[in-house]
Amino acid sequence: MRLSAFLLNVSTKIEFYSRFSPSPLSIKQFLEFGRDNACEKTSYMFLRKELPVRLANTMREVNLLPDKLLSQPSVRLVQKWYMQSFLELLEYENRSPDNPHALNDFLEVLIEIRNRHNDVVPTMAQGVIEYKEKFGFDPFVSSNIQYFLDRFYTNRISFRMLINQHTLLFGNDTNPAHPKHIGSIDPACNVADVVNDAYEMAKMLCEQYYPTAPALKITEFNAKAPDKPIQAVYVPSHLFHMLFELFKNSMRATVEHNEDNKDDLPPIKAKVTLGKEDLSIKISDRGGGVPLRKIDRLFNYTYSTAPTPSLNSKRVPLAGFGHGLPISRLYARYFQGDLQLYSMEGVGTDAVIYLKALSSESFERLPVFNKSAWRHYQGGPGADDWSNPSKEPRDTSKYKAKR
Repeated sequence: MRLSAFLLNVSTKIEFYSRFSPSPLSIKQFLEFGRDNACEKTSYMFLRKELPVRLANTMREVNLLPDKLLSQPSVRLVQKWYMQSFLELLEYENRSPDNPHALNDFLEVLIEIRNRHNDVVPTMAQGVIEYKEKFGFDPFVSSNIQYFLDRFYTNRISFRMLINQHTLLFGNDTNPAHPKHIGSIDPACNVADVVNDAYEMAKMLCEQYYPTAPALKITEFNAKAPDKPIQAVYVPSHLFHMLFELFKNSMRATVEHNEDNKDDLPPIKAKVTLGKEDLSIKISDRGGGVPLRKIDRLFNYTYSTAPTPSLNSKRVPLAGFGHGLPISRLYARYFQGDLQLYSMEGVGTDAVIYLKALSSESFERLPVFNKSAWRHYQGGPGADDWSNPSKEPRDTSKYKAKR
């Protein structure tokens, strides 16, 4: 009876917090708070409500997934992590920041929660793989999984962003290598440097799988301040994540497409541009490209062109889970940017990351659990309202006019 009462109370709390919409912040707001008004009590008061709100919104949505997917061991493990983190945050629901131990305890709990959620992406990816292996492919379920994971992973990015800002500003894990960073934000992020760092890391990984890797050529075009390096107010780790994924894909495609000429691989080209509204980074390769019909599939969580890697392997996979590109696009979209692919089959692919040039326009893009989201999971697949090609060619002789 006690257990059922406890579960009922937790369920009521999740429902209560899910009635609130998340409060999106801009990079500028993150920066101004950390630089000029960094107050641990203020951050504590905001996060003790905002974090449960963001967790509750995504926890309510998880339950709308098909039971067959929810029953997979990896998915159940992720749900367990989220429930545990939610319960730990509830401990501070009414705890005053003036309590002598509240702030320090809260900080330690946030670090524990962040560490607990480190493996959410590969574990959830494994859950999707488990489901596919048992039940095969269903277009409607696949569409719901795609919709959910876009929102689920975006929520996770935002959750970690809030935790990282708090722990970096008020904890002891400040990175001494980047003393000018405000939390995880670099007020003067040199974009070309991040491009180079991501390339070098991807190159090292590529050379573990192949005996070689393509070179990199970087060019910059700064429309705001010609001849000056392009800088941005941004989260370098987010940018690195996107670029690293794109370089991995470009290197793999380039090496495999040029198998007969590995000693003279065409270089990967990176072009960084800054305009009034957009900061854009284009990664171009000569890796043979992909046909148009496959472009959308590359952003599908249930699709990968590489063999599925093992979660138990100590070797970092070059590709295989099918989550790299879609999650990279979520990082770009998180602060109102985007990631697009433009490919010419037989030649190569251009991948373009678009970011907002102004930090005041870089607002968090957050999922909200509401009736619109609920309806998305309820309706069945409708009839296609565009024509499909005929399976057999028509015998036009039947339609000859009689004379």
